[in-house]
Amino acid sequence: MKTNSKSVKKTRLQLLHQYYSYTGFYKFLGASLKKALPPILLFIAALLILNFFVININDLLFYVTENYEDYIVFSVFFASESLLGLIPPEIFIAWSDKATSPILYLSILALLSYLGGVISYFIGKSITKIPSVHEYLEVKMAKHLKNTRKWGGFLIIVGALLPIPFSITSIAAGMIKYPFINYLLFGLLRFVRFYLYAAAIFNLV
Repeated sequence: MKTNSKSVKKTRLQLLHQYYSYTGFYKFLGASLKKALPPILLFIAALLILNFFVININDLLFYVTENYEDYIVFSVFFASESLLGLIPPEIFIAWSDKATSPILYLSILALLSYLGGVISYFIGKSITKIPSVHEYLEVKMAKHLKNTRKWGGFLIIVGALLPIPFSITSIAAGMIKYPFINYLLFGLLRFVRFYLYAAAIFNLV
C-alpha cells in the first residue's frame, strides 16, 4: 500500500535559520560575543582598579562634570561615534551618571551615537565615489563588507548591540548601499545597548 508523502513547507523563520547556519552567521555571532566579553570585563576591572588604587572614579567624573561644559563632552562623543568609534562609549555612559539628569544625558548620548552611525552610513555611501579611497577600504574592510553583504540587517544588529564600533558597521552598510530605512530601524537597537550598559555601569561608579 502506497503512502503519499506530503512536502512540508518551511516557514520564513526556518528558512532564515537555515540560511544563517549555512553562511556561518551563528559562528560569527559566537566569535563576536567571545571577543566582546573580555573588553567588557577588562573595562569593569580597570574601573575597579582605578577606583581603589589610583583615583576615585566618582571624584574624577565630578571633576569632568564641573570643569567641562556639557556640549564639549557631547561634541567629543559625537565626533568619536561618527568617525570609527575611537573612544569607548562606556566612558561617556559613566560620565552621564554624574549629570544632574542621568537618564536624560544617557538618552542624549544614545541619540548622538545613533546619529553618528547615520553620518557614518553616508560617509560609506559617499566614499564609494572616490575610487582610491573605495579601493583602500575594500581591502581594509574586506571581511566586514563581505559579511554585511551576506547578512545585512543582522550584522547591523550585532554592531548596534555589541562592543564592536558601530561606525565601522555603518560605513560598511553605506558602502554596499544597504537600504537606508532598514538601517535606521535596526540601528534603533543602539538605544537598547546604552540603557543595558548603563544599568550595569551606574551600579559600579
